[in-house]
Amino acid sequence: MIRILFLVAVLSIGVLYKAGVDIVDSLSPQGCRMSWMSPSYILQSSFDSKWTKLANRYSLYLYREVGWETRELHGSPVLFIPGNAGSSQQVRSIASSAARQYFPQPYQTASQFTSTGHKPLDFFAVEFNEDLSAFHGTTLYTEKEYTSKAVDYILSLYPANTSIIIMGHSMGGVVATSLLPHEHIAAIVSMSTPYIFPPARFDRRIEAIFDSNKHSLTVDQTPILSLCGGATDLMVPSESCYIPNSDVDTQDVTAPYRRTIFTSALEGCWTGVGHREMVWCHQVRWRIARAAIELTRATTSAARGSILDSWLRDGHLLPPGLPTEQHTSVGEDGSVFHHPPGQNLLLRNPHGSGRYQLSVPRQLSTFVLYLSQGSISPTAPHNPLPLHVTVEQCNASQECKYLPPTTLKLLPHPIPGKIFPVPHEGSDESEGIVAYTKEFTGDEGTVSVNVEGADGRGWVVAGFMPMNGVVNSAGALAPFWSTISVKLSPRVLREDIRLPHLVLNALLVYRVTPHVNPECRDTDPLLLPLLQHTSHSSETHYFPLTSSVLIHTHASAPYVSQTNTRGLNFTIHSSGECYIDSLDISIDWWGTIGRWGVRYWSAAGSWAVGVVSLMVWLNWSSHEAGWVPPVRHSLIHFVRRLRDLIPRSLLLSLLPLPHGFWLGNAGQPIFAILAPLLLVVVTALVSLSWCILDGLLWLLGLFVKLTRLRRAGASPGTHNTNNALVSLAMVLITILIVVPWQVAFLGCWIFQLFSCAAGRAFSSSLISDTDNRTYPLTPTTPELLRQNGADDDSGLQSLNDAQEAVSHAESITVHSRWIDESHRNADEHLLLLMTWLLPLAAPVLAVWVRTLMTAGYTTPFDGDHNVLYVAPFLVLVEFGAVRCGFMISRSGSGSDSNLSTRSPHVFVVLAGVAVTVGPRYTYIIFECASVVLGVVLLVNFRRYLRCATR
Repeated sequence: MIRILFLVAVLSIGVLYKAGVDIVDSLSPQGCRMSWMSPSYILQSSFDSKWTKLANRYSLYLYREVGWETRELHGSPVLFIPGNAGSSQQVRSIASSAARQYFPQPYQTASQFTSTGHKPLDFFAVEFNEDLSAFHGTTLYTEKEYTSKAVDYILSLYPANTSIIIMGHSMGGVVATSLLPHEHIAAIVSMSTPYIFPPARFDRRIEAIFDSNKHSLTVDQTPILSLCGGATDLMVPSESCYIPNSDVDTQDVTAPYRRTIFTSALEGCWTGVGHREMVWCHQVRWRIARAAIELTRATTSAARGSILDSWLRDGHLLPPGLPTEQHTSVGEDGSVFHHPPGQNLLLRNPHGSGRYQLSVPRQLSTFVLYLSQGSISPTAPHNPLPLHVTVEQCNASQECKYLPPTTLKLLPHPIPGKIFPVPHEGSDESEGIVAYTKEFTGDEGTVSVNVEGADGRGWVVAGFMPMNGVVNSAGALAPFWSTISVKLSPRVLREDIRLPHLVLNALLVYRVTPHVNPECRDTDPLLLPLLQHTSHSSETHYFPLTSSVLIHTHASAPYVSQTNTRGLNFTIHSSGECYIDSLDISIDWWGTIGRWGVRYWSAAGSWAVGVVSLMVWLNWSSHEAGWVPPVRHSLIHFVRRLRDLIPRSLLLSLLPLPHGFWLGNAGQPIFAILAPLLLVVVTALVSLSWCILDGLLWLLGLFVKLTRLRRAGASPGTHNTNNALVSLAMVLITILIVVPWQVAFLGCWIFQLFSCAAGRAFSSSLISDTDNRTYPLTPTTPELLRQNGADDDSGLQSLNDAQEAVSHAESITVHSRWIDESHRNADEHLLLLMTWLLPLAAPVLAVWVRTLMTAGYTTPFDGDHNVLYVAPFLVLVEFGAVRCGFMISRSGSGSDSNLSTRSPHVFVVLAGVAVTVGPRYTYIIFECASVVLGVVLLVNFRRYLRCATR
């Protein structure tokens, strides 16, 4: 049984890891051009201890592009804040782009900035010595304190009322938001920053920072824009990158500016971007730099928001700066062409100017226009051609006026025959397609397409499309068991497809397979069919329909408030020359499994604590006379109980629990199967961990035998007990003053590991783990008596006969060895529980070690000296586990026996907390474990005391 679970665990880890890694290439491939620069960093030595007590720990630098700008301050300040394990040098990509855009030649201002009020940028960056701020709330608070003083220092170098722009990467965006409210922060641009929940949930204080930031996001008027990398970012799940309420109605002038934009939708980028790549991806960094330059001329929050919408937009909102209403008459300039009704306008390589009029159909319709490499004010690709188009509506008197669009955005133009986006290159921003749409409710005259500046490059396609689109009513489970086929209309420029009943969640990946019309082989279409998948106003993905594509979303996900959980919405754009006959939609299981591992790694760890707690409870409470079986048998016993636990976990998954509980799916039936699967995988992982521990104990036991080291506590007595009390008091005082409690817990684990190994080395085991016997075993069980000299052929007929067959001295020996065996097994149960609690303490331990290495001991762990977290473990390891066993015998009489009988049930509480609340609020698990073991100590205090002083 254990071998089977071992194989299941190894196979599960391998499959989840491989599927998760493959997501980067299959689900959201990255296409980023590398950025180049000539950096230099000027230490701000004046920002010293007079400004902040943290001056000896952190530092502040000014970036300068060598050969492009002088060392003196000459513009508007920008502060870059790195994230977890980040460096101040990450500022170089964006700062270099800003310098070279403002100074196209060394020390020479670009012509478009000379008389417009724009200023160059002075980029500062804080250096946190690569602190692991994602794991430790106190470190995050420390970074906030230093950054706040850095902002004050930077502003002191400029005239009064100067504003500063803040940029933050990853956890640096969390620090940036925590600075609010601040009257001199002009805007915040964050990159790959979690806002909804922290990526690592091991510290309650990090949750407090996030809660405070959520309040600031709601009430503070400082414009904030969040850039998210999508599925390519494997460090921060992009569903946590959404700014709450970032899709508010823009007509509400009192609402603060909040935007969330995925790089897959960012105009000119159109690619997923990895976590670290976010700061150097050229398609992203030059737009951030240009937006920062434009912000230097804005003085109000509304103006700053408009600038951010202009340079960092995904097209779900109309662009700022749309032309005002204009009236013209047909024939004022250029030739007039009346296009036949029902046919699309197609201008391949147009020349000169002209007006093309299309009659508006009588039925509901949408006017669609695609323009390649040209401009429809104010939208255009980077470095557009002179080709310019305006759209007007004309009445019967041939009077025309500007026709405002329903949507106006920039679409990518994938290169035929190449992967999209092109690896290491991505999209060329100059080859984008401007897409214009306008909805009509009936016969409303004609639409005039005015073409100007055509020089034979680019093309124009326009026409009217039915407004209703295609609706498929397939059920939510249909793609799991079969393939959904969606029939499409031929030769349309744009077609909307809706499947309103399909589940929309980050845990699912759909495969969409197009069936291309055979006529496409003989055509050279201007625009191959392009699939646009919009799952949220902030998240859009584009796919050329030349082969199967994978569809995913971050709009709805585990542990995120479920607002939009149903409906797949597609739009297909094409020039009408090549079209798709139908689409086949099904679940892509490999991509789906890859999404599970990334999102449930913390759930696996917390559920493992729950499984071990249930093992302890089941075996402690079900065996008589205080016998504790080996861990191996406890695992087998628990596996046999899975047939009862699996259906219960399935039923619990169907309850409409809050999104922060259980598996975070709020009772959606389609995800109920995840709980039984996770339970089986976690049980296998616990078995794997025990196999590793078992082998480690064997090796350490061999080492103990070879070196003849005595087992800790092998010769207990009053003197040793007093020494233990003194050492325990010294450890507690050390925790209160010097080291964090996580260090003490690691010491407890190491001591417990050595004690268990020594226990194996110096005890002659009565029972082999390979024996297949029924438990509990007592001192009078025939198997024990036979192992201690009882004759198998003596013809004993009963326990009484067996007891008469052995001497009183032999019975005492058997009883002593039986107790020692039970205590050793109890020690190993505690070791297994502590092993799964260790990952909850290890991250902060790593932060402490990292801080000592980089900054020395600077007391940054004020909140980690609570001895109550680790005191129960210290007492159990020093007194209970070493001398008496983790689980005290249930035999006895009186009130002590009653309390001891009931005390195992507290482990049910720990298991319940671990599997329900633990996956989302992981830090609660260790707190609950400390309370549970504290209760066990209090209930059995007199028994431990008698045992320890024996």
